[in-house]
Amino acid sequence: MGKVAVAFAAVAVVAACSVAAVMVGRRMKSRRKWRTVVEILKELEDDCDTPVGRLRQVVDAMAVEMHAGLASEGGSKLKMLLTFVDDLPTGREKGTYYALHLGGTYFRILRVHLGGQRSYLDVQDVERHPIPSHLMNSTSEVLFNFLAFSLERFIEKEGNGSNSQGVRRELAFTFSFPVKHTSISSGVLIKWTKGFEISEMVGQDIAECLQGALNRRGLDMHVGALVNDTVGALSLGYYHDPDTVVAVVFGTGSNACYLERTDAIIKCQGLLTTSGSMVVNMEWGNFWSSHLPRTSYDIDLDAESSNANDMGFEKMISGMYLGDIVRRVILRMSQESDIFGPISPVLSEPYVLRTNSVSAMHEDDTPELQEVARILKDLGVSDLPVKVRKLVVKICDVVTRRAGRLAAAGIAGILKKIGRDGSGGITSGRSRSEIQMQKRTVVAVEGGLYMNYTMFREYMEEALVEILGDEVSQYVVVKAMEDGSSIGSALLVASLQS
Repeated sequence: MGKVAVAFAAVAVVAACSVAAVMVGRRMKSRRKWRTVVEILKELEDDCDTPVGRLRQVVDAMAVEMHAGLASEGGSKLKMLLTFVDDLPTGREKGTYYALHLGGTYFRILRVHLGGQRSYLDVQDVERHPIPSHLMNSTSEVLFNFLAFSLERFIEKEGNGSNSQGVRRELAFTFSFPVKHTSISSGVLIKWTKGFEISEMVGQDIAECLQGALNRRGLDMHVGALVNDTVGALSLGYYHDPDTVVAVVFGTGSNACYLERTDAIIKCQGLLTTSGSMVVNMEWGNFWSSHLPRTSYDIDLDAESSNANDMGFEKMISGMYLGDIVRRVILRMSQESDIFGPISPVLSEPYVLRTNSVSAMHEDDTPELQEVARILKDLGVSDLPVKVRKLVVKICDVVTRRAGRLAAAGIAGILKKIGRDGSGGITSGRSRSEIQMQKRTVVAVEGGLYMNYTMFREYMEEALVEILGDEVSQYVVVKAMEDGSSIGSALLVASLQS
């Protein structure tokens, strides 16, 4: 019996050792898998790093490209397009005006009534609708017939007192795509961005396309101004505060414009304006510099996009792309480790993760990150421990922090070009009294990414102070412009009538 007992004991010991070995093996395998995703995250953080020294290199590169784009056509990645807007609204405008805004995700229609004083700006009946996806690759006729029909329905809802019968309505068309203007009310499409692909429209006069559709519907409405969304935002900013000289949009896409001296626009020598200045549409989404912190995810996203090797800056900072960068990081982690469970086929779908979902995960303050869990479940990834959910939040943070800080560098580049960044001043030993002569500068900002994503906004504003320094940044004011592109465009068409 003693021998049997010893045998059983030996078997038990062997079994226990085997179980222990399996457990240890699993732990080691789990640690290796976790180490893999941590290494991927560390690589992402390193590749997205934006120390202030690097940001200032981006600032310098932006200013240089602006100079080059003003010197000659095709001399820069920045198109630096003339807008023929040389006088901005003064506040003395009167009357009722309309605006139609075609953006990357939504289109808006609104009516504005002006009473001749800055304090009297009545924005009426704002309508905002998602752009039906089929319109983005339809035809010119289909797109503009839809917009004209939408305007017709908007007008039909008006009360009798909003506009006298028989009076032609003045309309501003806010068009958020690159246009080469021939006047303030006309211009041809250079190229589509933000996912639109109606090739037949390239080279066509956009205002004429809309006017033709309005005429076909029998609408007595005149397209009085063709306006880029950034120019609309600048117009509204200037209407409220004449120190506004820069406007930036951070939405589905991103762009900027600013007020430039006409004598600095070398490629149009002899350009004369009554004000001595003109608003320049930079089309900064196409900016590029070797100093931009590009990752393998950016390279893959660009290669697989419909506009490869184009709009490089926009693809790093705008709402259309941030979600897809985050998706690509999560997909790689799930391919190289099983911490996300079986690889979800949904994760392989481009743009399935929208930036508003990234914002919701990034700013999730629930105890166990339930919002993160909900969004990941929609992507086919469920039952994740809190540890993994926190990892996803960190990915969102790294990608968004880079975007916000690069956005700030872009703004600082514009300020450097127009001499509003204090460059060469403080470091060259100016006295405090001279520093006090720094001009107050207002930057008007709008777009869903900026307005709705708190962490993006905070990272951008924090970096702007970091780049400019405390002395100069106190003179730079960033102001949000809700619906600025639409309202401001209506103000511009009103200023043409006064």
